[in-house]
Amino acid sequence: MATDVEKMLEDYYAAWNSHDVEKLASFFTDDLVYEDVPLSAVQRNKKEFRDSWNTFFTTCPDFRLQVKAVFATGDWAGSEWIMSGTHSGDWPGMPATGKSFSVRGASICELRGGKLRRESLYWDMVSLLQQLGFMPEAPSG
Repeated sequence: MATDVEKMLEDYYAAWNSHDVEKLASFFTDDLVYEDVPLSAVQRNKKEFRDSWNTFFTTCPDFRLQVKAVFATGDWAGSEWIMSGTHSGDWPGMPATGKSFSVRGASICELRGGKLRRESLYWDMVSLLQQLGFMPEAPSG
């Protein structure tokens, strides 16, 4: 049986897949911290969050998250996921390639009052760069 937090996270990830930035922002406290560790990018309020993700969804209009696992305990939650899409616009500071990507990652979330207070994302930047053609594949062997 899913906990309230696990249900909230299920709804949150559904909002990611619908690209509904207003709905996404509604899951956060007003003093949110959204940290994308591989990109060294941090949004510290809902306006920064909305602006960043409205821009991103135009550069990757078919972006999807496939959630593999979710856990929650006390004021903390986490998830493992696979993000995928097509690099159709300049992001992250790289010219559009038109190539598809599929990259594993995880999120650690701090909760407050039934909302997300902080989310830190950790994902495989090397795989992304290789799939988009900005970095050579590692030699096998």
